[in-house]
Amino acid sequence: MPPDITRGSAAPDFELRDQHGQAHQLAALVKVQPVLLVFFPFAFTPTCTGELGALRDAQVNLTGKVLPIGISCDPVSALRVFAEQEELNFPLLSDFWPHGEVSRRYGVFLEDRGFATRGSFLIDRSAIVRWNVVNSPADARDLADYVAALAELD
Repeated sequence: MPPDITRGSAAPDFELRDQHGQAHQLAALVKVQPVLLVFFPFAFTPTCTGELGALRDAQVNLTGKVLPIGISCDPVSALRVFAEQEELNFPLLSDFWPHGEVSRRYGVFLEDRGFATRGSFLIDRSAIVRWNVVNSPADARDLADYVAALAELD
């Protein structure tokens, strides 16, 4: 049974590599600023491209408030090409191996399909989940929901 990660839960720590092969550990990241984890099914798909592009475009408003981080089960090499192609200027972390381990910790890995669904988790500087939403792979998340959640951090 997947974990129940909800508001007020301690965020499971992890370390994953980004599109450049650089390691990122959640515990270290949240010491600097809150983090918005955005799990997505696959790079290059229309809905994922749209969602992450919206985050890229909103980054000017998010800078200093939160660090957006995309996470998928794609390999590092695919995330590198995707980030370059879409001009994504925030970390995209690979949960490729062990396949879906971090996605499982957050309860968003779809075992029968082999990838993460659309889960977002706003984590404060104490590593506590302050807001979250989980959608099906077909349902895009609304950027306005992120903005509203960030307003609650202030």
